[in-house]
Amino acid sequence: MRTLLIALGAAVLDQLVKWIVQTHMELGQTIPLIKSVFHLTYILNPGAAFGLLPHKDWFFLAIVVVLYAAFFIMRKKIPEKPAYFSLAIAMLLGGALGNAIDRVRIGEVIDFFDFRIWPIFNVADIFICLGVGLIAFYFWRHSS
Repeated sequence: MRTLLIALGAAVLDQLVKWIVQTHMELGQTIPLIKSVFHLTYILNPGAAFGLLPHKDWFFLAIVVVLYAAFFIMRKKIPEKPAYFSLAIAMLLGGALGNAIDRVRIGEVIDFFDFRIWPIFNVADIFICLGVGLIAFYFWRHSS
């Protein structure tokens, strides 16, 4: 249950930040925070990371359903220690849910963190990457 609450918190945080961006910026607007290094740039991404597979909303939503189904099926097998493993699962689920809400609500994902040398991303993407990274770290450390 704790994992789901953390996932929900991550999705709510993601949606809150996206709401702030939507209500305070115009689509396409960029605000330099560190000129030529880090900007807030409001875009809509029809695909996944790097804009891959644009307009495949049903595919991405199916992945989210599979992730949650796998969680519910395997939840009793998730180790309690180390604590970061269940946190990693929660971050992955929360990030996936945050982007899924965008896909259902507007048909695209709201992105805004712009480091100029990397594709623009959002809070949900950060949770997904951290979650996947920690899960990979766990399996690397615990492989025989």
